[in-house]
Amino acid sequence: MRWSIAEAKQKFSDVVRKAGQEPQLIFNRDRLVAAVVDPETLEALQACREQEQSRSVAAAFDELRKLVAEEGYKLEAPPRRNRKNTFTGVLDSVSR
Repeated sequence: MRWSIAEAKQKFSDVVRKAGQEPQLIFNRDRLVAAVVDPETLEALQACREQEQSRSVAAAFDELRKLVAEEGYKLEAPPRRNRKNTFTGVLDSVSR
């Protein structure tokens, strides 16, 4: 349900009671500024945040590899071709 800040202040006990059924959204001039949720929803959100924050880059790549294997995705790389290495030319001119 949507509440203005003034309504939420006046009917705070209603806001808290209804939060057990669905999140209660509090707006200030049509901009969402807060939400009142039940404790279970809050705990689930906190657990999700902790899991995301503790996930390493290696874990993310492992998950990506599993998804690629499940989907049977193949990366087609173009054939490699030899090209002039400009870095070696810079080294030759510096060493002289």
